[in-house]
Order: sequence, then structure tokens, then C-alpha cells
Amino acid sequence: MGLFSRRSDDTTPGYEDNAALRGFGGYEPADAPAPSPSPEPPRAPPKRIRPAPKPLKWRRAPWLGLVLIALIAGVLNALGVGKTHHASSTPTSRPPRVETPAPRTVVPAVTSGWQSVAARDGSYAYDVPPNWEPAPTTQHGWDEPSIRLITSAFLGKDFCARDTLGGAGVTTEPLADPEAAARKAATDLATGAYGGTSQAGPGTDAQLTKADGTKAPARIVVAEVIPAATGECAAKHALVAAMAFGNGSASGVVVAYADSDRSGPTIRDDLLGILKSYRFVPAADRSTITPPPATYR
Repeated sequence: MGLFSRRSDDTTPGYEDNAALRGFGGYEPADAPAPSPSPEPPRAPPKRIRPAPKPLKWRRAPWLGLVLIALIAGVLNALGVGKTHHASSTPTSRPPRVETPAPRTVVPAVTSGWQSVAARDGSYAYDVPPNWEPAPTTQHGWDEPSIRLITSAFLGKDFCARDTLGGAGVTTEPLADPEAAARKAATDLATGAYGGTSQAGPGTDAQLTKADGTKAPARIVVAEVIPAATGECAAKHALVAAMAFGNGSASGVVVAYADSDRSGPTIRDDLLGILKSYRFVPAADRSTITPPPATYR
């Protein structure tokens, strides 16, 4: 139920430098002559044998490799490759983003010290205590069973860094009988929000005020809930209250719910006060405001 990383040991193969093994200066000396009974004519001086040039090895001429590296680096630098690019001391600044909220309709609260939560067009409203947070453009609810609430308000928002202590909102039920509609809404919300077991009490009478000032009958049902979840943040007990009023083949319903252990000693009265403050608002009592622009940097 959900609220919506080898070192290389290879070495270059060596070669045998015969010119450096047994002589000096790059030639091999003649062996000593064997004794002879008769003198021989003197020999010509030995010719100096210049060894064939050997392949140039990196280990024999490291300076050449260094020269080559320097030449390559010079070319790359001339092309701008490998140069260090220092960040500008003056960072590029972005202009701030300014958002202008859309105009919204507000209506005055009818409960002293409370604040109103009005529909988008201001046609209906209800009031919540000062420690509640109105969120009239927010929709919230649960999938199993499915229930969606619009024109919302919340108590203890971000409680335990992820949840709330309570909430309220408006919905409809496809039931003509107000008490049946209120009971279904209360039971569905109790199951979706808390699980566990719930016990709905008997319905009680209520009235709501229409836009023309007349009164219309309504029914209120309150359910006491023992939630299924456990843990420090889970509610031990909860209350769900719903008020429904007939509207032909369906009923309009306003619902309020809360953790009954941590929401204050007056929470039951607060929930009932929220329901009973629901009313239809005449055009004369509605006003349109445009919130100031918000700047984001």
C-alpha cells in the first residue's frame, strides 16, 4: 500500500658485441707466433678492422630519445595541444531564474484562529488549525483501496523525515446515501493509509452551508484505527473522520485523519471541526491574489 583497476618485466633483447669482448679499440689482436727455427721476413702491421655499425639502441644513446621527446612536445605545444588552460578568474555567471506563480483564489476562514483551504476556483473551502499546512493544489491518496483526495492539507508534514501525522482532502463516492458514502471513504482511507483494523462508529448528523446561505444535511462517520505498521515512526492509534453530503446519484465527501497519539490532545475535536467547516463559498467572498515572483539562483 503506497501513498502515492603489470609491472612489465620485459627487457630489450641484448646482442653480443664481439668488438668489445677480447680487444680494445675495435679489433682482435693476433695470437703469439709459434717458435720457428729460421727467421721469417717481418710482417706488415695488422690492419685495423672497423666493425660494422651496430643498430642504435636506446640504452646506448638515451640523449637521442630525450631530444625526440623535446621535439614532439615542442610541436604539440605550438599547436596548442597539452597546454594547461587555467580557469578564468571571473566565473561565467548565469542569470537568476524568476518564476511567477499563477494567480489563485482565496477565501476567508470561518473558524476563528484557523486558516482556510480553498478549491482552485474558490467554490468551496474548509478550515484547518494553525499548525496544519494548507496544500490546496496537492492531490494525495492510496492505491489499495483506491482513494484520491484533492484540495489537501497536512499535519506534521515530513514527520520522521518521510511522513505526516495527518491530512485532509475532498473526494467523491458513487453512493447516493451520505452515511454509506462517509463510511466507505473512512474505511478505505483507514485501510490505505494505516492497514490493520478499523472500527467505524455510528453516523451522526451534520449540516453544511451552501453558497446561497442555506443549509444542507450531511452525515459524519468516525473510525478508530489500530495500524498494522510497527516501528518508531508508525502510529499506534489513528482516527479517520469523514463527512458526506448527497449530490444526486453520488456524494461529496470531506475526509480528515491523524495519528491520535502524537497529534495533540484535541485531535478528535480538530478533525470534526475541519469537517464541519466545509462550505460552499459565494462569489462575493472569493478574492484572487498573485503571489510574488520567486527567484532561484
